[in-house]
Amino acid sequence: MPQGRDIGHVEARGLVAMVADRLHADGQGAAVAVVDRHGELVAFLRTDGCGLASITIAINKAFTAARERVESSVLGERSRTEGFPLTNFGDSRYVGWGGGAPIVVDGEVIGAIGVSGLPEAADIELARWAAASLTRARHSPRE
Repeated sequence: MPQGRDIGHVEARGLVAMVADRLHADGQGAAVAVVDRHGELVAFLRTDGCGLASITIAINKAFTAARERVESSVLGERSRTEGFPLTNFGDSRYVGWGGGAPIVVDGEVIGAIGVSGLPEAADIELARWAAASLTRARHSPRE
């Protein structure tokens, strides 16, 4: 794999905290995982009220988004419409459910975030929101 930059643990913890704050404010429970550009775990949190299955699913959504450089739902859609089973990737961590989003900075994927435990549309929205927030923060003018 080509050399590149990975998300740092401070940034990853910040994303997890942002999502956790939003979940807490909404009285919801979910699992949140942030991985590096290779799909390996950097930060994770399971909030109160989150089901146990969501732990692995959040990590796998983030893994999928990082490895394939697209949202996990895109891979799932391709699998359904093109008849390409996810098992063809040779790794059981690949999933096609929505809620995994790559984190892109300066055109480069530096990691991904996965959210699981809410309805799929809410998982997708939170993952996109968190991933985009890091990009916005990186491009904000310094005072």
